Amino acid sequence: MQEHKFDVVVIGTGPGGEGAAMQAAKGGKKTAVVECYKEIGGGCTHWGTIPSKALRFSIYSMMEAMNNPIVRDMGVNINPTIGQLRASSKSIIAKQVTMRQRFYERNNVPVFHGTAKFIDAHTLEVDPETRIHGENIIIATGSRPFRPAGVDFSHPRVFDSDTILDLDFKPQSITIYGAGVIGCEYASMFRNLAIKVNLINTRAKLLEFLDDEIIDALSYQMRESGVIIRHNETYSKIEPRDDGVILYLDSGKQVKTDILLWANGRSGNTEKLDLAKIGITPDSRGLLKVAPSFQTSCPNVYAVGDVIGFPSLASAAYMQGRAATRHILGAPDDLQLTDIPNGIYTSPEISSIGKTERELTEAKVPYEVGHSQFRSLARAQITGRAIGMLKILFHRETLEILGVHCFGPNAAEIIHIGQAIMKQPYPNNTLEYFIDTTFNYPTMAEAYRVAALNGYNRLF
Repeated sequence: MQEHKFDVVVIGTGPGGEGAAMQAAKGGKKTAVVECYKEIGGGCTHWGTIPSKALRFSIYSMMEAMNNPIVRDMGVNINPTIGQLRASSKSIIAKQVTMRQRFYERNNVPVFHGTAKFIDAHTLEVDPETRIHGENIIIATGSRPFRPAGVDFSHPRVFDSDTILDLDFKPQSITIYGAGVIGCEYASMFRNLAIKVNLINTRAKLLEFLDDEIIDALSYQMRESGVIIRHNETYSKIEPRDDGVILYLDSGKQVKTDILLWANGRSGNTEKLDLAKIGITPDSRGLLKVAPSFQTSCPNVYAVGDVIGFPSLASAAYMQGRAATRHILGAPDDLQLTDIPNGIYTSPEISSIGKTERELTEAKVPYEVGHSQFRSLARAQITGRAIGMLKILFHRETLEILGVHCFGPNAAEIIHIGQAIMKQPYPNNTLEYFIDTTFNYPTMAEAYRVAALNGYNRLF
């Protein structure tokens, strides 16, 4: 039996694990990570964010080519297979793995490959011959698609968000059960491939955590593209057949399509950790409850990333990992963990930060709204990407920026301008910054000036 001792041991090498391990190593702690798969990077790199966004880009590039008048006039017909569209993701994943492997090597952080399970609060067994002792242990094992009993995921026409990337044929139609972030993103992707899409939402609205105006814009664009959205529906049975899948709904409806994508919830990867040995009990979905410091009920054991649930963003997981390690190091708690921007890769993109109109109204905050419609921007007209808007919420009296919401091409990039200003101390975080700043012309960033002037004019 080989035994190894470290100051910090991290379980998982996704964004949360990487952020924790790098912060610990740079803080002078002897650090190790445990990874159950043969390559590092976690679900984010191998079957989540990176491959799905690479597929989205391939689809988007194909759409742009098909919509280009020059290509159309040449009579070029582009009809790639799903496999061809996914081909680029393999090289991207390989580059990501190589780059991240170097991070661990450069910082002298050994990677133990195996399935970690707790022996006690300070000891992990990686395999029958290897045990690792850690003064502090950080769980960053991520999550996976929730698979309810009674749904046959072994059937070749039933998929979840991990297995859908292995789809080896182009269906004519798809039912997506679950209209969260993953469901909406895949609905956009498949519709852009001219596949008929039924999006089944168990709630009253799409993505209810977003600002209502953004929700309305997304719903409108999806329906305009041909996506059939059904709200307030729950399934009673899923019947896979040789020629398709029938989804039976409690409302009495039946929806038959070539394939079904289950996108309703996720489960934390905690069942193999033997957490009962250290007095930690995950919830019904395998998620862990943590304190603001990311400590679990076992004080020397922390948890970060998707395994603790919301917001389940790679960017947030990385910062949570850093924050947990900084707590171990006794460093000041000055990381910006509030108002994390979200990026949703529908068509077009959505990104937002700060408060929504609904939240400000409920809190009785006197706010005003500034809009910029992309169709009015020269850059959007030039590029032919005129669908979208930027929305700034600001305090009527102080002009402080309270929220920024963007719907349109490159929204996930555009949002960071608003984020940078919101995070400045008062009075540098007000609407006046956007009014008084000169933006390059023509650019999409100019939307901030247009929205700021629009909002300022509402005050008088």
